[in-house]
This record gives sequence, C-alpha cells and structure tokens, in this order.
Amino acid sequence: MSEPKQPRIAIAMKGYPRLSETFIAQELLGLQQRGLPFSIWSLRQPTDGARHLMHKQITAPVTYLPEYLHDEPGRVLHGIGRALLRPGFLRLLPVFLRDLVRDPTRNRVRRFGQACVMARELPGSIDHLHVHYLHTPASVIRYTALLRGLSWSFSAHAKDIWTTSDWEKREKIGDAAWGVTCTRDGHAELTRLADRADKVALLYHGLDLARFPAPPVARTMRDGRDPADPVRFITIGRAVEKKGFDDLLAALAALPAGLHWRLSHIGGGEKLAVLKALSAELGLAERVTWAGPKAQRDVIAALREADLFVLPSKQAGDGDRDGLPNVVMEAASQALPIVATDFAGIPEFVREGVEGVLVAPGDREALARQLADLASSPTRRVALGQGAFQRLAREFSAAAGLDRVQAMLLEAANRRRS
Repeated sequence: MSEPKQPRIAIAMKGYPRLSETFIAQELLGLQQRGLPFSIWSLRQPTDGARHLMHKQITAPVTYLPEYLHDEPGRVLHGIGRALLRPGFLRLLPVFLRDLVRDPTRNRVRRFGQACVMARELPGSIDHLHVHYLHTPASVIRYTALLRGLSWSFSAHAKDIWTTSDWEKREKIGDAAWGVTCTRDGHAELTRLADRADKVALLYHGLDLARFPAPPVARTMRDGRDPADPVRFITIGRAVEKKGFDDLLAALAALPAGLHWRLSHIGGGEKLAVLKALSAELGLAERVTWAGPKAQRDVIAALREADLFVLPSKQAGDGDRDGLPNVVMEAASQALPIVATDFAGIPEFVREGVEGVLVAPGDREALARQLADLASSPTRRVALGQGAFQRLAREFSAAAGLDRVQAMLLEAANRRRS
C-alpha cells in the first residue's frame, strides 16, 4: 500500500467544519477527489453539532490554531519564539506594525499570534497557502506567508469583501499571488483595488449535482385553498440581518387571510430569538417552524417537501451582503421556484420569470404579492422550478470551477519548486 501524499497546499478558513459553508466543503471534497494533497487549517474550533456527509468524506488532516491566545500560551510562545529567529520576521514586522496602527485591536494581535503558531507548525512539504475569506483569515495567512517565505492566494465571498477597509483589501490583494471571487459585484469591487487587472478571477462555486438526488418526478399541486394541506414555503440561512428574514415575516403577515401556508426556516444565527419573537408578535407562530441548523441530507429532504423557496436578502447596516448563496442553487437542484431579491449575486442565477421572481430588497409589499401569486399558481411554480433546475445543470456545474482552482493551486505550488 502506497504512502499518502504529503500535503503541498495548506487551505485555511475561519472555522471548520461549518454547516453554513457547504460551498467550502464542496470545494475541499472536489479537490481531494482530483488528487490534490492539502491540509486544512482553522482559526476556530467547530461549533455546529452536526456535520454534512461531505465533511465526513474529507480526509485531509485538520489543524486548529489557538482561537484565543491565552487558551494555549505555551503553543503561542513557542510560535513567537521561533518567529523571532526566522529571516521572514524582518518582512513581517513592519507589515504587522503598520496594520496595528490602523487597526489597534485585540483581534489584530490575535491574528499575529495565530500566524506565528501556523508558521512554526506548517510541515516542510507545504509550497503554497490558500485562504477562504479576505478579512481576518487572510490576515493570518498573509503573516504566515511572510514568515515562511511562501506564496498565498485567496477566495473572497461576501462579508469579507463588503466590510473590510479598502486599505486592507488593497494591500492583501497586492501581496497575494492571485484571488478568486464568486459574484460580478464582488469581482468588480476587488478588481477596483487590485494592482493588475487579471489579479482576481470571477469563479462561481456552482453545484456538484452528483451529490444530489434528481428532483421529485411530481409535486403536489397545492394552491393554498385547503387548510389541511397548506402551501409550503421554505427559507434557509443564518438568522442575520442581511438575510432579510424580518422582511419575510412582515410579508407573510400581509398575505390574504384565506391563503393557507406554512413556512420552514432552516439555520441558526444570532437573531433567531428575535425572529421567533417577531413571528409571535405578528401572529405567525403556529405557521412558522424554526428547524435550526441541519445537515445537508436533511436540508435536501426539506426542499423536496416544499413548494417554493424564498430568500429576501438585503444589505445589512454594516455593509454586509450576500454573494450568490449556495442555498439558492440547492433549491434549484430540487426544481423549486425561487422568490428572492434583485440584489448582490442572486440575479446572476435567478432571472425574472425564468427561474423565479425578483423583488427589490426591503420591499415587503412586493414580496407578499409574489408569494401570494405563486402560492395560488402551482402550474407556474412547476415551470419556474424546471427553469431553475435546467439553468443549474446547464450553466452552474461545479466541475469547471474546481478544475480551474486545482490548476491555479498546483501552478503556484510548482513555481516554488522550479
């Protein structure tokens, strides 16, 4: 039996595994299936109780950095002591001090400490670093790369693009070998700050349909008139401001009294208790199920039982916004029609009247009208659901993106050895 390949790429992220980040798990599994030897580095311990099947299939070694420096002082001191002896420390120190002056926070110091630990513990076989998210995880990887004299690259997604200062994005992009992002809006923003036009590539995550069952052959043609068989709405996502679930509850409260419906929400999140209280205040408590975070097999089962997927995303007060949420494509994998907002990366997949319907962010009246219309129009729901599935299968396959990421990672790793 041959020895397993030593990892040549270290892939880092803020937390691993996370139920809400199926796109990362899909990429890791896809790279593993293509034979790329890599290790996983996480800034945080996992907090979700369940795991997706993909996480169980990923066999790459995982290292957890000290989430807080005081948790593992010996490990941190060993990392800093070793860093002081490295030639790369003279490259890192002015960069870190300049960052600290502009961002004098404990978080910045924590990233420095985590980078020292990572630089000490990285195996010698590592030729290149890659990181998901351009905010704090990229700080750790950038500092580690400076210490170890390695190249690094990034995948930027949503919050990290829109809530990170321009100066920090510009300098990280300048230091990175290359980057990718998953929406046109995000690509335009990062290209605006890049040191060259081709530094950041637009690369959709897509979906690996081999991991999903075929859509149901037929769906129940519910139209909301039967109180014993109400129309089933489903929404999925963390309970945070940018998902617009408060707008959804307000729209549901405005639906006609004679329309019978139920909503299922899947996901955790910091605003879950607030949303539950709001649903009770609006008189919706008996119609809304808060299912909590679920493994992907349970998410797919719920999608197969639903009649319509809804996601009213909007911009949060701190500038945070979605990219192209993976759950939109997961809904399409089960031929569900989609009601969403014409915002961020969503219209890059959902075209008005083809895969679903779009409303302006925050327009609760329009959202209520569209939900009521589709709830009472099962034939139109079927047509839109089929359109969503066909677009997914035809134009949003994950394979092409995975092939490209693998090629870029290997090219970067091979450049160091040449």
